[in-house]
Amino acid sequence: MPVHLTGRRPRTGLLLALLCLLAPAAWAQTTTESFDSGTKATYPAAPVPLATGTWIFDDALLGTDAQDHRAGAQAARLQQAGTLTMDFFLPDGASTVSVQHAAYGTDATAAFELWYQTQGCDTWVRAGQPVVAFSYVLQTASFPVNVPGGLRFQLRKVTGGSARLNLDNFTVTAFTTTAPPPPVAGDNQHLTMGNPSGATADVSMPFNYLLEKPQYALSYHRDRGTPNWVSWYLAPVWIGSAPRVDLFRADETLPASWYRVQGTSYSRSGFDRGHNTPSADRTSTPEDNSATFLMTNMIPQSPDNNQRTWAALENYARTLVDAGNELYIIMGSYGIGGQGEIRTSTPFIPVSATTIDGGRVTVPNRIWKVIVVLPTGNNDVSRVSAATRIIAIDTPNQNGMTTNWGQYRTSVDAIEAATGLDLLSALPTSVQQVVESTIDNGPTQ
Repeated sequence: MPVHLTGRRPRTGLLLALLCLLAPAAWAQTTTESFDSGTKATYPAAPVPLATGTWIFDDALLGTDAQDHRAGAQAARLQQAGTLTMDFFLPDGASTVSVQHAAYGTDATAAFELWYQTQGCDTWVRAGQPVVAFSYVLQTASFPVNVPGGLRFQLRKVTGGSARLNLDNFTVTAFTTTAPPPPVAGDNQHLTMGNPSGATADVSMPFNYLLEKPQYALSYHRDRGTPNWVSWYLAPVWIGSAPRVDLFRADETLPASWYRVQGTSYSRSGFDRGHNTPSADRTSTPEDNSATFLMTNMIPQSPDNNQRTWAALENYARTLVDAGNELYIIMGSYGIGGQGEIRTSTPFIPVSATTIDGGRVTVPNRIWKVIVVLPTGNNDVSRVSAATRIIAIDTPNQNGMTTNWGQYRTSVDAIEAATGLDLLSALPTSVQQVVESTIDNGPTQ
């Protein structure tokens, strides 16, 4: 769901007047602005005639020097709070937009966003999520838009201060009313890739009790007070502008005779209330976000593990969705005993514990996650192959950890051996044998 905000406008008066009278250039079904025509050698705001039409460059120029990472003769270079804004409307809307990006020279990382404005409307709408330009080689970011009719775009540099970034090959695919084929039965479900423990909603199965919610599915262990695993589907439909609800609370759907972990059960334990399904993965509605704060979705997680390692991995997973993928994610924990830290006073107080909440919640020793990455499409189980990227990590539940989650990569087979679970059980056995033995070596940011 897009974020509807009255956004920053370009700082020249040229773009503020006669919104409906600007004449668009002629656009084909898919057209790319390569930034190879036109000239602009300084940063102050000014209109720049390009192949697709006139753009307003503000805190931006057309870079041609050796440190400008570009696909052709030149690329746009933005500094500070730079913007590139179309001074015309596209008549045929847009289904998707892609743009290449890189950090300028050897500058630090900086983030940018894509915004659009429909013809006759003064409101700017953000498409997708911010993208971080960290590489010194051009990378491609893709944004879902799916808006018909006249509209124009603005690229905004939103972080990084004086760090500069390059943007090149801005490509718009025109809006189409052709409906995509319907999803195959079983697609886009939280258990599409399988039920790892054969969990059922049977009160006589207290160590493997299935809870299926609209936002995720999980196997709950009554005596540990935590899930064995949580599984969820992640695609653009689940990401929007709903705020973080931040209401940690007991799950009232557990059998009435069972102890229900409370929102205060982790207080002064030295461990975070660590989400399995992250809050930021469920922002399409306040109800969806609120569901992630049920304590059946939590584990006692060391602060550094939660706030650094796992936060970095979760953020990276959402960039994969922004790039045009859909994800199937399974997370869990195992073992007993972790290392936390009480941070309500200085100096911090290290804590080692096997249980909290009077022995009713077990502190895990290890925390794992498996992410199946597929280009957006249908018939998802049949599309998993040896070429499919599957990220599996297994981390210690302790402090002193960094954002470098890549160092904890392992295979699905190794996690299965440690937990006794059958992950990705919906895949044909022959496919499982191939994909579950592989350790991912792809990018980590």
